[in-house]
Amino acid sequence: MQELPHTRSCFVCGESNPAGLRLRFHTDGHLVRAEFTPRPEHIGFRDVVHGGIIATILDEIMVWACAVQVRKFGYCAEMSVRYQQPLRPGQVVVATGEMVANRRNRIFEAKAEIRSRDNSLMASATGKYLPLKADEMSGFLPDLVGGDEWIRAASPIG
Repeated sequence: MQELPHTRSCFVCGESNPAGLRLRFHTDGHLVRAEFTPRPEHIGFRDVVHGGIIATILDEIMVWACAVQVRKFGYCAEMSVRYQQPLRPGQVVVATGEMVANRRNRIFEAKAEIRSRDNSLMASATGKYLPLKADEMSGFLPDLVGGDEWIRAASPIG
């Protein structure tokens, strides 16, 4: 799998965000994958990772899954999360995401899940994403670290 770029500022993948998760995403050209080990500061209720952190990871991996397929980033218009089991600090999990539909380049649909190392489903999500406009993309691309050639090749601002 190929490592995808990350950003400087993003809460999920930003290398310069001191409060961030600093996840790294990889792709085979279709599926996007990331490993995550929650820390104690990610808890919501006693020894359980906050559902908002879990939803954030699912959202981010769906954004990247769409970007890999259509070479456009988007933002979440709608998202549904289903929590299956509590996630604990220190528990290594794998998040995966994939785009499942492209509605005429106006709405992208994706699905994602987080599984434990023993393959137990921890949480899953579906989402709908609206593509960034060209002027929004031009403001976003300078924040990418690790190369933006792959996205510029198909972007109208490239």
